[in-house]
Amino acid sequence: MTRDGWLVVATLLLLVVGVGSWWRWPSQAPALDCPAERVFLDDAGVARCGDGARPPLPAGQALTVGQRVPFASLSAADLAVLPGIGPALAADIIAARDARQGFCSWEEVDAIDGVGPARLEALRQLAEIPECDAGLW
Repeated sequence: MTRDGWLVVATLLLLVVGVGSWWRWPSQAPALDCPAERVFLDDAGVARCGDGARPPLPAGQALTVGQRVPFASLSAADLAVLPGIGPALAADIIAARDARQGFCSWEEVDAIDGVGPARLEALRQLAEIPECDAGLW
């Protein structure tokens, strides 16, 4: 067989492998058929659907199963792994949070140097800030 013949065979083989891989590729459908707030990790670390109260998940696990995390309880290590947040910005956020004794709105977070519109939007998608009672502050 000539060199051109081998190239044709190799090309066809790659095409067959590519189509076969695409056909067997995992589905984009969610693995669990329940809303994120009903997802929990069992003792083995397997995500399952269920009702009822459960202890809060660590931030990393909560984000993994699609839950939003409370911004007030995130540690510097948890903040540092969020998209667009590194160790230095995480430390600045913690310092500002401690100085203010917590955040009451996302505008307060936006006022921190280094948190711009893109980072703020990413944080809003992943975390939540409960509204503060005006009488407490």
